Amino acid sequence: MSTSDNCKDGLSKSNDSVCDVNGMLQNMSVRDADDKVNVCANCGKEGDDVNNICNKCKMVKYCNATCKKKHRHKHKKDCEEHLRRAAEKHNEELRLTAEHEAKLHDEKLFKQPPPAEDCPICFQRLPTLDSGSTYYSCCGKVVCNGCVHAPVYDNQGNEVDNQKCPFCRTPPPTSMEEELQRVKKRMGADDAHAFFNMGCWYRDGFYGLPQDHTKALELFHRAAELGYAVAYNNIGSAYNYGREVKVDMKKALHYFELAAIGGCVIARYNVGMNEERAGNLDRALKHHIIAVRGGDAKSIDQIKWLYSIGHATKEDYTKALRLYQAYLGEIKSAQRDKAAAARENYRYY
Repeated sequence: MSTSDNCKDGLSKSNDSVCDVNGMLQNMSVRDADDKVNVCANCGKEGDDVNNICNKCKMVKYCNATCKKKHRHKHKKDCEEHLRRAAEKHNEELRLTAEHEAKLHDEKLFKQPPPAEDCPICFQRLPTLDSGSTYYSCCGKVVCNGCVHAPVYDNQGNEVDNQKCPFCRTPPPTSMEEELQRVKKRMGADDAHAFFNMGCWYRDGFYGLPQDHTKALELFHRAAELGYAVAYNNIGSAYNYGREVKVDMKKALHYFELAAIGGCVIARYNVGMNEERAGNLDRALKHHIIAVRGGDAKSIDQIKWLYSIGHATKEDYTKALRLYQAYLGEIKSAQRDKAAAARENYRYY
């Protein structure tokens, strides 16, 4: 049984003195916790009316402005020291926060993006090169040009017209206006690729549309929001070259990095080149390795150059060659080779 229990139950008179002391200690602790007394730093006056605090450090209180003025000379050194320490603490917190955010950003930036989606017909990985696939506005599918070029046969084995969409078999548009209407319909279904294409047409003034970089930028933003990472690369280019926006290299790099994180190998290569120009060759090497795995052949040349000047190892260069061969193994097919041989604009690596 505790002492407090003895006090409550009155079991022993010998405990009276212990109870008194215990009660006093409890009362003192409650008073210390609840009744914090304000003391004037100049005259020592106590009371709730001592609430005129130092305007700079906020650490000492005075009973009035007169005491504050009298104590200013004595308090000045301590006040400045407190401000210095507070500033150092604040700057250190900012530094640690910035380092933590930079670490998290780099973890995200240097993570290998997932590979491109597969062709919906042959179920083989789509090539990185734009000339390796075709977008169809009728159904919103991106089909490899091997399947686009492949012959189509009827039930009797006769080759038939293959100008129709290889996925949904819709005939091609007969006019620019019809193609525009199809793309607008796909935009209504939140098709990211449709927004991107429309943005490119406004940027370049194609399909009878007026050249409008502001409208193009708006459409690229929407395409990016819907998950098409290449659109971020176009936004970065707009800030890089100042197309209807003020040149802003910091913003350009931000959008190039977003595109790279999303799997755009062109943006990944550009970010790597930017790191090279800044002298950050270790970071540049990381970007080029990731770009090679995504199918960018130009990055192999950059890794070879870094190797030649001693900023990449033989193992780095060998790894890059193996990664690119692995990429080719995922995208190559006999039908795609036939398409590339038949038409230059079907080249896929």
